[in-house]
Amino acid sequence: MKYELIPPTDPRVLTLIAPFDEKILKEQDNLSPKEFADNMFETMFNYGGLGLSANQVGKPYRMFVMGGHPQIEQGKKRVCYNPTIKGYSKETIRFREGCLSFPYLFLDIERPRAVAIEYYDENMTKVEENLTGISSRVFQHEYDHMQGVIFTERVSKFKLKWAMDKRKKSINKAMKQLKRSI
Repeated sequence: MKYELIPPTDPRVLTLIAPFDEKILKEQDNLSPKEFADNMFETMFNYGGLGLSANQVGKPYRMFVMGGHPQIEQGKKRVCYNPTIKGYSKETIRFREGCLSFPYLFLDIERPRAVAIEYYDENMTKVEENLTGISSRVFQHEYDHMQGVIFTERVSKFKLKWAMDKRKKSINKAMKQLKRSI
């Protein structure tokens, strides 16, 4: 089952998410953690993302999925219930990020290069890992969603305005191309 993305201004996207409780998932959605994760991956792939948090689709669960792309860690997929970041590297890196909640918007975000993390997978088994590269970045981006933080908050107002103007041009260009193909 695919879910629909909700607007990034929706309070469910902008609010700190409470810890995940498997009983609440069963009561509210009648799904197991694995079934919910499968739906989340289907939705993420449908939108073409590298990660997707439950609150982006209006679900009140401290959970996100990431990965599954052959060019990143040989397609490794992660289901992250109750994720936490235990430590950050001192070294940071600036990299261009996008977000499914903001189509065509890309921002240069500085983040720690590596993170030590902990989460529970779709079987509710505790996982501890150290991530670097794109996996570290995606985890940090999705973890921000769990904290009620969106990536537009990580840049100056000037940089955001410049990127929003560029986004508007990209959307207009895509719409013109679409109209020509119809």
